[in-house]
Amino acid sequence: MSEEAPASRRDFIREIISEDLATGKHDKIVTRFPPEPNGYLHLGHAKAICLGWGIAQENSSTGSEFHLRFDDTNPSKEEQEYVDSIQEDVRWLGCDWGEHIYFASDYFEFFYDCAMHLIKEGKAFVDEQTPDEIRAAHGTVAGRGIESPYRDRPIEENVELFKRMRSGHFENVGAVLRARIDMASPNMHMRDPIIYRVLHETHHNTGDQWCIYPMYDFAHPLEDAHEHVTHSLCTLEFEVHRPIYDWVVANCPVPAVPRQIEFSRLTLNYTVVSKRKLLQLVEEEKVDGWDDPRMPTLSGVRRRGFPAEAIRNFCADVGITKFKGVTDVARLENEVRKILNRDAPRRMAVLNPLKLVILNMDAGDKVEVEAKNNPEDEAAGSRKLILSRELWIERDDFMVEAPKKYFRLAPGRAVRLRGGYIVQYAGHETDPNTGEVSEVHCEFIPNTIGQSPPEGLVCKAAIHWVSAAEAENAQIRLYDRLFNDENPESAEGGFMAVLNPDSLTVIEGAKLEPGLGVEASGFVCQFERLGYFCADSRYHEPGSQVVFNRTIGLRDSWSKK
Repeated sequence: MSEEAPASRRDFIREIISEDLATGKHDKIVTRFPPEPNGYLHLGHAKAICLGWGIAQENSSTGSEFHLRFDDTNPSKEEQEYVDSIQEDVRWLGCDWGEHIYFASDYFEFFYDCAMHLIKEGKAFVDEQTPDEIRAAHGTVAGRGIESPYRDRPIEENVELFKRMRSGHFENVGAVLRARIDMASPNMHMRDPIIYRVLHETHHNTGDQWCIYPMYDFAHPLEDAHEHVTHSLCTLEFEVHRPIYDWVVANCPVPAVPRQIEFSRLTLNYTVVSKRKLLQLVEEEKVDGWDDPRMPTLSGVRRRGFPAEAIRNFCADVGITKFKGVTDVARLENEVRKILNRDAPRRMAVLNPLKLVILNMDAGDKVEVEAKNNPEDEAAGSRKLILSRELWIERDDFMVEAPKKYFRLAPGRAVRLRGGYIVQYAGHETDPNTGEVSEVHCEFIPNTIGQSPPEGLVCKAAIHWVSAAEAENAQIRLYDRLFNDENPESAEGGFMAVLNPDSLTVIEGAKLEPGLGVEASGFVCQFERLGYFCADSRYHEPGSQVVFNRTIGLRDSWSKK
């Protein structure tokens, strides 16, 4: 969290926690982040992580804890890859769980004992109906459900059948264990919910030790209780699950009583965060994996060059409420710009190069000029660049027929080379085959490095450049928003129909100032006048293959679309 965020932001959850501490209900706070390892974390998860970790940090003087716990109760969808990536993402975000890392699979025996307790109390039964039969009897919101024909089985029979479920006697969907609650409840989740099912799958943590697995609504409250979680913080879609959460805690032999509190999830425009839909994008190769810089995953935005601090600040700025709204992704992008403008070193790069020849310099002439590393930070110092006879400039920085308000290089005009001389147009060459300008000629004005132009010379712009002799070749990847519809979830034809065809532009042969090619993957800088860029974590190989991703432009270009 930024230093000022916790102190400046109060919300209803923090008010509840403050009261619980003040009244002595709890002497310390225990929060948790409980992802299922069935995909990569995304920006929506960042809000939950920052909330749980932030509360623990704010109350660290009481010995409060933040737990990272994997809800790994469905081996058919979970993989070690996701376990590893989640830990990496949480660490990168700046949130530390210390020694408190847990797995629901470590509690399987505890879950089993609690289920057996419910059976012996007459509060759970083994149901051998088919899934379709159970579904059909569940009822509707307007009408009650129908009790299972197995609901009143003797306790002894249920005990024996549940043991047989564990031993592997039943095939998948052959039997389930259901809580015996109320088939007439207006809350559909309370209508004798399934709390255990048979699933013959190899688990990433327990191997083939188990063939029965608890359902989320049963396991989750028991996990919280087992870890002495005080406040189980989750998003609003789990509000209707709270009665079953409380029922499980109240009816099982648990060591603590956690309280579930819901808050609004983070919903961003131009974004899809459903794991199922993100997986579809990956599997159909619409993106380059889970860490594609266009993805809203934490690994994706990290690869793109988003600072973790910007995401933490954004989450603090959005705040914690029960209001279901859509947050403009531009707010996150502005936080990214704010941090990078403060921290990112400045460098020069030319993406669409055009040769500039300074006629009144000899081929071997070299002029050393000084460039500030970051005008926002004097302590960042400066670097030396070599100004030579032949330079690369952006093709857009020269026009043969310039409109009135075009202040860059053109016939009869002069510009300043960033940090260097003012140069004046002297001529240009044109490719006879394409008609494009192939080379621009100019002359430098002496004594103009760091000085105003001489009287009578108009110079209203400065352009960036790279020495042709020292330039490093690079591939530049220009990333933009993945969807061109503000609400892709509701788009006609589905979210896949509104993929932005221009979300990635690959530029070959860009020219970078010397030294950028040896920077490590993840290095972020501002390419002056162009935006913020990051050395790619997958394809960039320092010293041999230079690949930079555009993190974000210098300003929001979408607001005008």
